Amino acid sequence: MYPLGILDTNLVFPHQAGSIRMKTEIVVMDNCTSQHIIFGNYYLNIYGIDINNHKDKYFTIGETKRQKASFSNIPQQISLVLSKKDTYKEEFVTNHLVEAQINPSLSLKMRHELIDVLYTYNNAFFSDHEPLGAIKGHEVDITLNIDRPYPPVLRRPAYPASPRAGEALEKHIQELIQLVVLRKVGHNEEFGVTTPVIIAWHNDESRMVGDFRELNTYTVPDRYPIPRIQEPLTQLSRANILECHFGIKIAPSHYQRMMNTIFPTELSEEWLIIYIDYIIIYSHSWSLHLERLERVLHKVSEVNIKVPLNKCNFGFEELKALGHIVSGLSLGIDKNKVAAVLLKPIPQDKKEMLSFLDFSSYYIQHLKDFAIIAKSLYRICNQQTVFERKQERIKAYEKIRKALKEAPLLLMPDWNIPFELYIDAGGDGLGAALHQVQIIDDKPTEGPVFYISRQIKPTESRYGASQMECLCLVWALEKLHYYLDGSVFKVITDCNAVK
Repeated sequence: MYPLGILDTNLVFPHQAGSIRMKTEIVVMDNCTSQHIIFGNYYLNIYGIDINNHKDKYFTIGETKRQKASFSNIPQQISLVLSKKDTYKEEFVTNHLVEAQINPSLSLKMRHELIDVLYTYNNAFFSDHEPLGAIKGHEVDITLNIDRPYPPVLRRPAYPASPRAGEALEKHIQELIQLVVLRKVGHNEEFGVTTPVIIAWHNDESRMVGDFRELNTYTVPDRYPIPRIQEPLTQLSRANILECHFGIKIAPSHYQRMMNTIFPTELSEEWLIIYIDYIIIYSHSWSLHLERLERVLHKVSEVNIKVPLNKCNFGFEELKALGHIVSGLSLGIDKNKVAAVLLKPIPQDKKEMLSFLDFSSYYIQHLKDFAIIAKSLYRICNQQTVFERKQERIKAYEKIRKALKEAPLLLMPDWNIPFELYIDAGGDGLGAALHQVQIIDDKPTEGPVFYISRQIKPTESRYGASQMECLCLVWALEKLHYYLDGSVFKVITDCNAVK
């Protein structure tokens, strides 16, 4: 039996959620009577097919529901000779990389190239034997605003624990000691602060939680600046390929400082976004994207950061990040997060109302005239104001809910074409909308890039109409300086005096 040749072909596997098409090479053998095709689990995982060969056999394709699997005449063992590298690589793909989200629309060649890069730097990811990383060259100093001896509230005894909680607590402590996260204090060793811990349960799984409330009261806060969320996201303009890693647990300010120190060049080149515990890599071509991914993973490996694969997305044209749906063309609200808030009843007290307003203001760039609409709601949250649900406030609340539900996609700014700045001033506040006309699907399309608004101050309420419109223009130019500095733009107003 010898090969006659190699045939390039497409294999189609029908499925109710959509057929799977595999572009592959088939070796045509002379005098071969076999009627079976053999695919390794590594190959199947590339296409998002996961076969579970336990007692209750099933398979899944992508995110579809489990389907019954029928296995017949399975041999007990098949001997295949693999190199040690191939064996380790297959084990990495099958047991670890399967936790990550890889864009299913990537070609087979692109998937192999991506897997090669990820396997080369597999020590950058969590593993069973090393679930945590001791980051090299960075230490966290906790500074207290009081001197020794510390007050009794910082030397608190342990909380009483049930036998079940005590057993779980001991298990967590031993695991952390083995990972060199904790160490036992010597008999004569001096220590200044003790904080109790509790065991929290979720679906019969335990988690050790520290009660640091008193410690935080005496801790000097780290004032390292966290970037505003809007500017990093607008860097994704016209990016074709996005990557997202997140889930690294560290104090936000220290984490931001540490990552800015590790990736100064990459951040200055503006293809890497780091915001708290998100790392986003974006590129305009696949080859460039792989180079950038390799650079990031190389540095991550060097400093011993461990990234959880189950929180990673690779090779997508759009992804969820920071409460948004981001792509190279537009920025949208994550509707799943909004839906959870919209299902709640109308706020019953000041605390619930402030919580709703805080959530809504996170998406303020999507909401036209938000500050003006929310004026009456913020007023009843004042300590000197009685919380009453008047008709005016209920209407304002419903208007914000509707705005969240119908929030438009924001265009990613293109600094190569002009902007259009719409301004409008009234008795309740100032509002402005930054627009652009961009070519989308071969058609010129006008859409918003950013909305801003604010309430007017008491002294400004005495301004005339033309003065108010001029105030609105100056304020809008200052607020939107990031977009308009050095750009061509047109101001659009309904005030004849300003025109």
